[in-house]
Amino acid sequence: MAITAPERATPARRIERLSTVSVKRVIEPDEEVLGDFGPGQILPDELLLTAGLDLELTAEQKVTLSREQAAAMLDGGIRLESVLLAGAGLLLSTWPDLTDPRVTYLLHEVGEETRHSRLFVRMIEQLQPTATNPFHHGISLRIARRIFRLTATNPLLFCTMVLAGEEIPDLIQRRAIEHPDTDDYLRRANLYHREEEARHLAFGRMLLPELWARSSRRERWLVRRGAPLLVNLMMESQLTHPGIYAAAGLPARRTARRVLRSAHHRDMVAEAMRGVLKSLLVAAPELNGRLPGGWRRICQVDRSGAPLRSA
Repeated sequence: MAITAPERATPARRIERLSTVSVKRVIEPDEEVLGDFGPGQILPDELLLTAGLDLELTAEQKVTLSREQAAAMLDGGIRLESVLLAGAGLLLSTWPDLTDPRVTYLLHEVGEETRHSRLFVRMIEQLQPTATNPFHHGISLRIARRIFRLTATNPLLFCTMVLAGEEIPDLIQRRAIEHPDTDDYLRRANLYHREEEARHLAFGRMLLPELWARSSRRERWLVRRGAPLLVNLMMESQLTHPGIYAAAGLPARRTARRVLRSAHHRDMVAEAMRGVLKSLLVAAPELNGRLPGGWRRICQVDRSGAPLRSA
């Protein structure tokens, strides 16, 4: 039966429903997501970063790579969620009406993200990674700080990058959950995280058109031209950094370059980022048929957003 106009939920009403779910389903990870990683390899060969590179890895290298890869994902999650907390705080501080349902849900999201980060810290402590991320030192760190500030202080770019920072891990975690050889504790943690992130994604998709409508030309330019570059940098500096491969006894920078250029990696990023692009085209239909090259390349689509080939 078709929904009549009076019955159709407004964005504010849909956001209120998200808040209701958050109130009814409060998950405390220190009570409900307990456990420890099993010994050995915690991710199957097909989900290792080096999948598709035809590398002959020893069993020991696979164990190390799987655990370092998971730790890098958790580390990146904490850092990206910290940017979300900063951006959300700035957004809240300037929101005209603090009784707006969007404010209430954003406060729920902040609380959920801090719980995620506490769980991730505990998981990293259990994994005891040895990899050193070169992007956390020197000039790379100074550049990262500037990028984080830029993202947190521009609401439209902030919302776009939050969607990217949730869509990509969501796809990675879904694949890990679905594979029978994934470590059970990692699977349970991913299930918990995806349950709450699904609401965060829904909220971001609803908020993006509103932010686009009231954004400046500069903010829109940052999303059109800068967001794809920032996503690539996020992947390179957080989730696939050279230290992961060095810890497994592989040539660090050469392996990192091969991973980033591999069809396996590019197809995964494209599949995840098409979800972000779909939200962007809803918010900015004027981009349909005029999609900038950065978005076309990272999503592997044409000017209208249609996939060039299967991811």
